[in-house]
Amino acid sequence: MSTLFGLTGHSGSGKTTLMLKLIPLLKARGLTVSTVKQANAGFDIDKPGKDSFEHRSAGACEVLVASAKRWALMHEYRDQPEFTMDQLLARMSPVDLVLVEGFRRWDHPRLEVWRPEIGKPPMFPDDPLVVAVASTGPVSGCDRPWLALDDAESIVEFILTQVGR
Repeated sequence: MSTLFGLTGHSGSGKTTLMLKLIPLLKARGLTVSTVKQANAGFDIDKPGKDSFEHRSAGACEVLVASAKRWALMHEYRDQPEFTMDQLLARMSPVDLVLVEGFRRWDHPRLEVWRPEIGKPPMFPDDPLVVAVASTGPVSGCDRPWLALDDAESIVEFILTQVGR
């Protein structure tokens, strides 16, 4: 099973921006990396009028779209409950590290990305799985390591230490 490490934070805090910096740095160190991104309930990667969309609309449980360069599997829950972390990860190929954006209810260590200008309080006081906070400056009352949000190299070092690499 792949090792998990997460990024959490309020919308607009910079989670995706940080993720896009971390992936190439981790790959440059020889790690294989995949990501899991939590989306809102109504997201759709498909478009009306496309054959794959019509297959799902007709009632297909799963539609796999493939080409010479990539493939994507769309699964409709229909009347099923949402998959668990283990069920979702079982559908992915094994890699050295899976970076998870969101999914705060999953049980994995995570780094909180926090910006005071968002105007929302940090999450770390109520989330014991937040192992550090990355921000534009030190965070008042933070009892966990603070990492400079613009220092992706140091964040990679921290993550690798956390996951035992």
